[in-house]
Amino acid sequence: MKRSTREFFKAWQGVKGATLFDRVHGYVYGRWLYHYISIGLGEHPVSRPLSSMISILSKLSPAREGTAAKGKTFADTYHGKVITTDSARQLVQVQEDIHLPDLEHVIPYSKAHDIIMTNPEHIVIMDCACRSARSEPCLPLDVCMIVGEPFASFVLDHHPDRARRVTGEQAERILEAEHARGHVHHAFFKDAMLGRFYAICNCCSCCCGAMHSMRNGTPMLASSGYVSEVELDLCVACGLCAEHCPFGAISMGDVHVDIDRGLCMGCGVCVTTCPEGALSLHEDPDKGVPLVISELLKAGAEA
Repeated sequence: MKRSTREFFKAWQGVKGATLFDRVHGYVYGRWLYHYISIGLGEHPVSRPLSSMISILSKLSPAREGTAAKGKTFADTYHGKVITTDSARQLVQVQEDIHLPDLEHVIPYSKAHDIIMTNPEHIVIMDCACRSARSEPCLPLDVCMIVGEPFASFVLDHHPDRARRVTGEQAERILEAEHARGHVHHAFFKDAMLGRFYAICNCCSCCCGAMHSMRNGTPMLASSGYVSEVELDLCVACGLCAEHCPFGAISMGDVHVDIDRGLCMGCGVCVTTCPEGALSLHEDPDKGVPLVISELLKAGAEA
């Protein structure tokens, strides 16, 4: 057994109420990630029968203390939070451990757990599983970041042909390039990954399984905590923001654009797309609390 596998299972010892199903689920997810995502996206021949079997097994598994009631499908336990480029940049620059319990007020997921970012300087970039599953994927493929241990070593050991270590500076350059392409940064948390923050995905609306699920009514993503607002005097109704909005939240009006606050996830793509500087992000209490790393570090120091 690889050392990273032993460390992964060892890390489960600190997860209160973790079941055997959780441990096996986590191993399967990390070890066969590309098959897992391909099946979840319906791109694999066994997608339908295997998804049904996993759903039945997850319903039979005891609900862990502090989580939502059992009966959820495996897709319902895959959660990400939309983050701005600045927040994503801070995540890959953090150089100290963070342990912040009871963060449901920060990350409003149905399954909110402790967030423990251990050794966040350990960053691995890997081929995006969602893009890799598509017949005509967006490029480049290597845009998904695994952050911290035991996740980084596990992925590098089990997917050596699809993953490589990068520095924080290299990760930041990838974030900037993906933002320039109009893609969305998601900070991902998953119960199978110890209920912890483990990845920053840089997602395009055409390939991303989580964004597809959002459009189909499964709330796999939480808002960044911001919404976009338009300064009417500056808007010239050029339509570029509506064209590039990954969540379809912007439409064209007669003299300016209209923003559907319910659909807006606060990713900030429209802000950098607008040539007139007419759009900006503003905190919205109804959208949850932004993931601001400097404030999380301060809160952890005071706890």
